[in-house]
Amino acid sequence: MEWNENGLLPLDWFKQMRNGSPVVQSEGTGLWSVFKYEDVKYVFTNYDIFSSQGSPSSEDPLESSILRQDPPKHRQLRKLVSQAFTPRVVESLAPKIQAITDALLDEAEQRDRMDAIADLASPLPITVIAEMLGVSMEHREKFKEWSDALVGDHPEAYYACQREMSAYFADIAEDRRRHPQDDLITKLVQARIENEHLTDLEIIGFCILLLVAGNETTTNLIASAMLAVDSLPEVRSQLLEDPGLIPGAIEETFRYFSPVQLMFRHVKQDTELRGQKLKQGQFVHIWMASANHDEEVFEHPEQFDIHRNPNPHLGLGSGIHYCLGSQLARMESKIAIETLLRRFPDFRRDRSAALVRQESTMMFALKELPVILK
Repeated sequence: MEWNENGLLPLDWFKQMRNGSPVVQSEGTGLWSVFKYEDVKYVFTNYDIFSSQGSPSSEDPLESSILRQDPPKHRQLRKLVSQAFTPRVVESLAPKIQAITDALLDEAEQRDRMDAIADLASPLPITVIAEMLGVSMEHREKFKEWSDALVGDHPEAYYACQREMSAYFADIAEDRRRHPQDDLITKLVQARIENEHLTDLEIIGFCILLLVAGNETTTNLIASAMLAVDSLPEVRSQLLEDPGLIPGAIEETFRYFSPVQLMFRHVKQDTELRGQKLKQGQFVHIWMASANHDEEVFEHPEQFDIHRNPNPHLGLGSGIHYCLGSQLARMESKIAIETLLRRFPDFRRDRSAALVRQESTMMFALKELPVILK
């Protein structure tokens, strides 16, 4: 794709690392990085050796969230919140997602143009997850600001937004204890695991994770899918002719762009991977974005192929940490792209504006995506 000539996606570097240093330790930090599909999947799924577990003494709410738990606590927390993301519940959200998408595009149509991120890809998933949680949309811009800070590369912004989000959700949780409502935060406040309520830190961690995971990944997925459609005329024409191909295009977007580029684990016990000795206590970066371009798994991985089948990408994780909201992300993206192509089949990126990636190693996210609708 012509836009990647400026290195928005480090595909050449991934290839170089897979071929020359598939398991490598960074000098100075001692941090390991894993690049090949087989190894990335192995680290993801072997929680007895590679742990997600956060520090039990940490005051960071995300360290108490499902993201940072191993079994059995992970299993208990996942079972608790998975009821909100069953296929039936997600399917029931389709009319609401369609209505939100239509309203956002109605606003954009009046201007004949939009920033695809600020005006569609970001507000759509934020609105849906905020309604599920039961939080007010008056803070929508703040939610986006928090999300960007949490996945960015600036520690000061990360900890500042952690403090703000903790105070915000602690107040809401306390309100739900006094005034229960039909929302996810009320369910978390009332839930019991082995006859014990969740701690405030666990509730806040859940809320932060759902708000960010329910927003950031889908935002980047929708924007990346639009970028692919704009860049590849044959993809656009095929999707216009047969909208039934859109789900396949969404899966290929997960693979090719990998909205979440990497995750990390720490080593629970000494182990060996491709001849490298990893020691207990060391940290490992697992590069899903590199795994998704592994030539041993994906034929012609450099090509964006909406007909790729099978497509066993790791864009949503693997094993027990496979993304809880995967079906919701797929549905939101499908409805967004379907509606956009139906209403504005000739939309095009405004090429007078350079594509700039957000400062985030963890996510592939653009700062903006100006689009001309007609």
